Amino acid sequence: MSITAVIVDDEQLAREELQYLLEGDGDVEVLAQGTNGIEAVELIRNHQPDVVFLDVQMPGLDGFAVIKKLLEPGQRVPQIIFATAFDQYAVRAFDVNAIDYLLKPFDRQRVLQAVERARKRLEELAPGESGGEARGGIEGDPRLATLLRLIEQAPAGRTSRGKIVIQAQSRLLLVDQNDLCFASIDDGTITVATQTFEGHSRCRTLEELLEQLDPHLFWRAHRSYVVNINHIQEVVPWFKSSYQLRMDDRKHTEIPVSRAQTKRLRELFNL
Repeated sequence: MSITAVIVDDEQLAREELQYLLEGDGDVEVLAQGTNGIEAVELIRNHQPDVVFLDVQMPGLDGFAVIKKLLEPGQRVPQIIFATAFDQYAVRAFDVNAIDYLLKPFDRQRVLQAVERARKRLEELAPGESGGEARGGIEGDPRLATLLRLIEQAPAGRTSRGKIVIQAQSRLLLVDQNDLCFASIDDGTITVATQTFEGHSRCRTLEELLEQLDPHLFWRAHRSYVVNINHIQEVVPWFKSSYQLRMDDRKHTEIPVSRAQTKRLRELFNL
């Protein structure tokens, strides 16, 4: 059967490549494209597609937050296929019962395989339907009911991961967050430092990066800096009752503490 789809990805080339593969070989009608999680929720509710190809990392809402928004009683939930550049998200995709996931750059055969899995799942959920009635929904798919329970039981916000991705030159490194000394943002670029090297995060804001980090370890000492409190080597008194933090990275970087965070600093170290 022919199926309908919505593609949501913040990378235009990724959206165009996926639409080309789907419409050329997959017998899939792409109804719309979106660029972020907020658009994803609106497009899914407006178009009611059979399948959604959903990027994991997006501004506004990530792919998992989009699903949480859709999991409402009586809400038709389409089949979800996650798209990601990182293997680390594959496990979580299956943890939340996505039908499948695709790694970027897309492989033609892998895309078609994911489409066939989704098509088979749709047929199992709604035998004999031609597509008019809602195919999916919590009542019709026990995996979505399980997903709803998992999300409801999870702590607020995204679960902190043990590792994050740091881009160092042409390499994408998975680094344990305990090894991160600090992160800083300048002109929209986030630099991440460990004790041995520096690289860049693919997050767009420090807020987005913080959502991936352990809140018990990482502290927003300044609007431009996030620090790992276990890597603060020295608290340096500064002028007008302010402070700087000397970190234990190889450069012994000194990071300002904003006036708004001075009280928090004193609480952390009983100053």
